[in-house]
Amino acid sequence: MHTYLTKFQWESAKYPLKQSLKVLSEIIGKQITQIDNDFKTKVAHYNNLKNTLASIDRKATGSLVTKDISDLVKTDDFVKDSEYLQTIVVVVPKLLTKEWEAKYTTYADMVVPGSAKRITEDNDHVLYTVTLFKKVFEEYKNNCRENKIVVRDFVYDEQSLKAGKNERDKLLQEKQRQYAQLVRWLKINFGEIFVAYIHIKALRAFVESVLRYGLPVNF
Repeated sequence: MHTYLTKFQWESAKYPLKQSLKVLSEIIGKQITQIDNDFKTKVAHYNNLKNTLASIDRKATGSLVTKDISDLVKTDDFVKDSEYLQTIVVVVPKLLTKEWEAKYTTYADMVVPGSAKRITEDNDHVLYTVTLFKKVFEEYKNNCRENKIVVRDFVYDEQSLKAGKNERDKLLQEKQRQYAQLVRWLKINFGEIFVAYIHIKALRAFVESVLRYGLPVNF
C-alpha cells in the first residue's frame, strides 16, 4: 500500500481521463458497489454454512437430556425387527439411579425384566436403554415423567445416523473450501477496492485544487 501511494499514477486503462469527473466517479462507485455486493453474498453463504455446522455441533454437546445421542448408542443396544417389542432410551438423574434400577419394571406391566442397560453418563444424568412391549410405551413414558425421568424421543436407524455423519463431513469440507476461496477473493479484491478509493482521493485532490487555485489547471 505504501509503495502504491508514494508512486501513484492514474490508471487510465481502468478510468479513461477523457471522461468527465462525474462519469469517472460513477465508474469507480459502480466498481466498489459491485465488489461490496459480491462480498456480502459470499459472506452470507459462508455464514449459513458455519451456522448449520454450529447447530449440528451444539446437538452433540450439553446435557444427555437434550444432546444428540446417536454416537453414544450402538446397534446391539436395541431390539430390531420385532413386531411387539421396542427399545427406548431413558435419561435418569444420577441421584435417582438406584431407585430407578430397582423400580423400572414397575412403570408399566410389560417391561422386559433385566433389560435396563447403562450406556453412559455425564455430570448430572445417566443414559439407559430399556426394552418393553410397544403397546405400553405411552404409559411407561408418562410414569417416567411423573418420576422425573426423561424418555428420549429417539429411534435408532443406522442408515440415517451414517447419513447424518456424512452430511456433517460434507458440510465441514464445503466450509473449509469456501473459506479458502473467500480468503483468496478478499486478497484480490482488497487491492481492487484500495486502488479505487485512492483514485477517488486523487479526484478529490484535483477538485479541491481547482477550487483553491482556479482555472486554467496549472498546479
